[in-house]
Amino acid sequence: MYISGEGLLVILFVGVVAGWLAGQIVQGTGLGLLGDLLFGILGAFVGSWFLPKLGVHLGAGIISAIINATVGAILLLLLVKLLRGGGRGRRWRR
Repeated sequence: MYISGEGLLVILFVGVVAGWLAGQIVQGTGLGLLGDLLFGILGAFVGSWFLPKLGVHLGAGIISAIINATVGAILLLLLVKLLRGGGRGRRWRR
């Protein structure tokens, strides 16, 4: 598999934008730029798998890719927040 330089830049751009949007929507995660990028890219995979299962097809293009990746990143961030304890109540850290 070969990814051109432009293709890699588009993937990174979509990942950063989607991760940042998801971080703004799901408050309290605070993962930074690298974490946003990682969750944005992972969110793109989750969104591209999960949304068609629900019968949601956004089409093609960069805007639909950003929306798709943002939805997936939101799901991942909610899962992380749930596993961390949600930021309220008892903390498991010592």
